[in-house]
Amino acid sequence: MEVKASLQSYRQSPRKVRLIADAIRGRQVSDALAQLDLMVKRGAAPMKKLLMSAVANAENNFKLNKDSLMVKNVTVNAGVTMKRSMPRAFGRAYPIHKRTSHISLTLDEGKELGRSASQNKARKPSVQVQK
Repeated sequence: MEVKASLQSYRQSPRKVRLIADAIRGRQVSDALAQLDLMVKRGAAPMKKLLMSAVANAENNFKLNKDSLMVKNVTVNAGVTMKRSMPRAFGRAYPIHKRTSHISLTLDEGKELGRSASQNKARKPSVQVQK
């Protein structure tokens, strides 16, 4: 059963938020929370809050166990860009783009999802038998 949570118009560039999303994609919820606690990035706290919201949705709405949940997918898309201007020399105006992000997080039950399953397949060496 998939459980979803989303954060709209988070006031940080999607490029910076994607670094955090890549770090928790495919992990178990407990590992993802530990990873977010140790991150020194500004977007780690809102991402942790979003993850806790998705876990609360899973527990209250679908009666799922927190220990069996994994982060199936995290998507970070560009939101509305606020356009401002900065005064520069000789009366000129320089454009400033204040970017926002839309973050979607999906949890699912299961032991192996996404990154961990593909890494296990890649690590198995192929054995060739010659006769």
